[in-house]
Amino acid sequence: MARTMKAVVIREAGGPEVLRLERLPVPVPRRGEVLIRVKAFGLNRSELFTRQGHSPNVQFPRVLGIEATGLVEAAPGGEFEPGDVVVTAMGGLGRAFDGAYAEYTRVPAAQVQKLETRLSWEVLGAIPEMLQTAWGSLFKSLRLQQGDTLLIRGGTTSVGLAAAVLAKRHGAIVAATTRNPAREEALRKNGADQVFIDNGELAPQVREIFPCGVNKVLELIGTSTLLDSLQSARAGGVVCMTGMVGNRWSFAEFSPMGAIPTAVNLTTYSGGSEDFMRTPLQEFVHLIEAGEFSPQIGRTFALDDIVEAHRCMEENQALGKIVVLV
Repeated sequence: MARTMKAVVIREAGGPEVLRLERLPVPVPRRGEVLIRVKAFGLNRSELFTRQGHSPNVQFPRVLGIEATGLVEAAPGGEFEPGDVVVTAMGGLGRAFDGAYAEYTRVPAAQVQKLETRLSWEVLGAIPEMLQTAWGSLFKSLRLQQGDTLLIRGGTTSVGLAAAVLAKRHGAIVAATTRNPAREEALRKNGADQVFIDNGELAPQVREIFPCGVNKVLELIGTSTLLDSLQSARAGGVVCMTGMVGNRWSFAEFSPMGAIPTAVNLTTYSGGSEDFMRTPLQEFVHLIEAGEFSPQIGRTFALDDIVEAHRCMEENQALGKIVVLV
């Protein structure tokens, strides 16, 4: 008789309540695949958008979850040993095939990293996609250099907090934004040299401190603030749109000549499995174990409480990454 597992299945778009616990067969891995016993996973905005019906390429029913942390249950090709601690993200996980919102997930071995670590599942569950996105945005798309001035628009997001730490360690001058003045101290403790209270029109504030503008801008809010962020960059600077916390995917109207200042560069970062595999997660784990970096974990939930976890994400109630323990 086939083994079954607990999984969260979405069969139609809607509010958090469309995520329902069901029993599904445990996937059977083939050569080149790894069956992971999921111990923890972080929640991501892209999963919220998919749940709401904004991901036309994702077919329902589906088990969501674009990242997973856990133990190797089986690897028929011998790439890993049973019991290895592993992390995976992207590459179609939770979109093209069933993802992490389950007790087990089956993924291609080529998109799995093994970690040597003593960290808790709560911490490990928070880092794969968070660090992949922060690291890739800073060093692939923005090509951050020592001495650069960096503006992080959306500084209190989990990616924004991670990016501030990484950028500061790299020798950048870091400015971060928040809409809530009460969070200024937390941003400064996390590596921000300058904090801006974001009222939607940030460029004038930025120009008061950095008269020529900043070298690099990491845009984590999205199209609702992108035009203003472009005005915050200096000539020759780069703006990278990575996040969409603002829940707006596109512009109603977009005039490139009017929107993009002369000599300012606009790019994006979405991150795929190749980017994930290039992210030095083992190095980050060592930093966390040494107390030199602390990922910001907002709240933790059990798998049974996935509806409440999604509601928490949708209402922006967690300062930091939301982690689900399986």
